[in-house]
Parts: sequence; C-alpha cells; structure tokens
Amino acid sequence: MEKSRVYFTREITPEAVVRVYNALGVELPGRVAVKVHSGEKGNQYFMRPEFWKPVVDKVNGTIVECNTAYGDKHHNGVRDNTDSHLKLIEEHGWNKYFNVDLMDAEGPDVVWPIPNGKVLKENHVGKDILNYDSMLVLAHFKGHPMGGYGGALKQLAIGCASAKGKALIHSAGVTNDRFECWAKHASNVLFPEAMADAASSIYRHFEGRIAFVNVMKNLSVDCDCCSDAEAPCMADIGILASADPVAIDQACIDLVMNSDDPGREHFMERVNSRNGIHTIEAAADLGYGTREYELIEL
Repeated sequence: MEKSRVYFTREITPEAVVRVYNALGVELPGRVAVKVHSGEKGNQYFMRPEFWKPVVDKVNGTIVECNTAYGDKHHNGVRDNTDSHLKLIEEHGWNKYFNVDLMDAEGPDVVWPIPNGKVLKENHVGKDILNYDSMLVLAHFKGHPMGGYGGALKQLAIGCASAKGKALIHSAGVTNDRFECWAKHASNVLFPEAMADAASSIYRHFEGRIAFVNVMKNLSVDCDCCSDAEAPCMADIGILASADPVAIDQACIDLVMNSDDPGREHFMERVNSRNGIHTIEAAADLGYGTREYELIEL
C-alpha cells in the first residue's frame, strides 16, 4: 500500500481546520454526517461547537452523536440515555449552530456484519446513520482512560456505535448489555482489536466518501467523556487532516513521540499502558488504512 497523505498545520484556529480540510481535495457528496465528541457534562477540554462551525458549514453537515454505555464506576456522565444526552447537547450549544442527530435515539439499531473481524462479527450502529451519504470525522486527539488515546479510529468505533454497540466493543463481543459489559471488559489486546473491527465497518460503509480531521489541542491523558479530566500535560501541537484514519492517528502519535515537550512521557505512559497503539496496528492489518504516510505541512 502506498503512503497516505496527511496534511498538518501548527495553527489551531477554526479557519485552519477549513484550510487543512480543503488541502485534502475531497468532495463529500449528499447529506454529510459530521461526527464530533459533544463533551461530557463537566468536561473542561472538549472542542466547542464554535471551533468546528466553519468546517461544518463548509460541508453543510449535520452533527451526529450516539448514546454512551455508561453504567460503571469509571464514569459519572449523563450521555447514557437519550433525554439527558439531548439536554446536555443543548447546554453545550450544539443546537445553537447546527442540526444535531442522536443517531440511536430511537431503535432498532442497524447491525452491520464484520466478515473479517479479529474479534467482532458485527457492529451495532444507530439506525440514523443510513440517512447520510458521506461522513466527516472531527476528532479531538488526546489520551483515553481505557483506549490509551482517542483519535479518528475511536471516533469511528466507539463514537459511531450505539449504546449496545459500545457494550459489544468494550466486552470484545461478549455482551451488548451496557451494565454487564464493564464486568466483562476485554483485555488490552482484545479491546483495541474490537475497536479496529468496529471502525472498519463504518469506514467501509462510507469508503471514498469520508474524511478525517484530528486537532491536537488540550492534550490531556483523559478523554472528553471524563466529567473531570486531568489537566493537559503537553503544549498544543496542531491540526491534521487525511482520508486515511490509520495514517492520521499514527501521525499524531509520532508527533507526540518526536516532541521534546516535558509532558510527552506522561502522555505516552497512558497510551502504552493501555496498549493504545495496537488499535492502529489492528486497523492497518485489517487493510482500511496504512501506517506509512507523508506529512505535508501547510
């Protein structure tokens, strides 16, 4: 597989997001689903709707989210049921600027087979995903308590899965019950592989009609799903865009690892202790992206 192109700018502004997206030269046809992380209640560091507005307007997109599979001691969130999730989306200002679609607000889920999955045989996705012709994935790149890091692949996997789908990923296919899945949480080998599997089904559905932007800002070791995230441990790095979810996540990891920032070791300890890079390895092995890339600085 030839190298994928990853565009990069050190400027972190709403206008810079549009610039790196434009550099891709990708046309997203029809109705565009724009996947974001809308931020957990109390989270301090998620990317606000105002930041994303110019690029969402550029593609005339609809913001899409899904309910979470909370129900464990690690989370104190309110996004695990439709009513409180929609209320929080409004509190965070998403409705002020955009049409917002909570894709699994009403069942039944869409169940997509994963014929060559390493762990999962199927992915459960909010049925509203079928209303869209293309997808723009906007990720806040940072750490994650369970996945090690969160970027494009996590947005495709856990981000697009319904509550039942999230439970399947966390338990590596053992259960789709959001309360049971925490007691049966997969190992740090199977969990990254389950994420790579789930991400593959979303990517394949939109293949040729999907693009990715990762913003390396507010580099906490915790995710935007944490109601009280640890303070960022590294200085902001920049914005990346690619048509390849594997390449863009690998490029972000490399930018962290090649940094001389004193917080690098703390950030990478979180990634490595959770075997986070294995998600990238597994996704590359499944063949919907490559870890080999050309970083083109704008």
